[in-house]
Amino acid sequence: MTAGRSGRAGEDPGGVRVAPAGDQGVYVYFPQRIDPEVSRRVRRLAQALRQPEARRRGIREAVPAYASVYVIFDPLQTDHRQVARYCRRLLAGDAGGQEPPARRFRIPVVYGGRYGPDLEVVARHTGLTPDQVVRLHAGTDYFVYFTGFSPGFPFLGGMSPRLAVPRRVTPRTRVPAGSVGIAGRQTGIYPVDSPGGWNLIGRTPVALFHPDRDPPALLAAGDYVRFEPVSPDVYREIEAAAAAGAYQLRPEPVGSGGRAVHDAAGDAATGDAAPGGAAAGDAAGRGREEESR
Repeated sequence: MTAGRSGRAGEDPGGVRVAPAGDQGVYVYFPQRIDPEVSRRVRRLAQALRQPEARRRGIREAVPAYASVYVIFDPLQTDHRQVARYCRRLLAGDAGGQEPPARRFRIPVVYGGRYGPDLEVVARHTGLTPDQVVRLHAGTDYFVYFTGFSPGFPFLGGMSPRLAVPRRVTPRTRVPAGSVGIAGRQTGIYPVDSPGGWNLIGRTPVALFHPDRDPPALLAAGDYVRFEPVSPDVYREIEAAAAAGAYQLRPEPVGSGGRAVHDAAGDAATGDAAPGGAAAGDAAGRGREEESR
């Protein structure tokens, strides 16, 4: 490949670089930063590579991440050079077409106690009180960059840097489904029981992944999430209703200014009312009180 204007081999003027990945794959690298606009370009390319025309060209799958797309192709139908050329053509045009409207999900969470055993650890590390941790964490909208690690696991951006903590030194062998965790400057939700090394600060009764649902994963890249603190009693009510098929979490539409809610502020949250009539601090307190019973 010849060098583009950027001077780096294989890199286009838009900062996109295409590189071989094994004998049946290529990586399409976008500017390497965690950014909603880069994420939008990633999603549009991945969407275009899943269309029938791409299938006819021998492309089997497109796997998006924060700032890249891994493209898997059939080596009996095509090769690295043809796939790279096709990806560049899509990027030069209107790859992906019209994006679906953004959605916001308000996800109920019990913070602390047996639901969030690392809340106190996060509080000590950050120099905040547990209630302040809850208010910061529940005080902003989070952008879903992509899903992975386990089926439906959302990698969320927008967390306050004041909540950043390192991963646990010793990962847990089992993290319950619905657990809300923090690792570094990221936060996410474990959709299924699995091992994990994130710090657990709460848990939601909402099922993020169900194999019999269409689609199986509740959240998708481009969605927004807002955590709503609830009491353990409300958690159990929702859990029972969901088990009986009487609870469904419905998203809210996000306007054209949806990206404006993606920020790392969160610091202004002071205890908004939560479902069940509990303020953020009250809900966290009741989660810890239940643990002590």
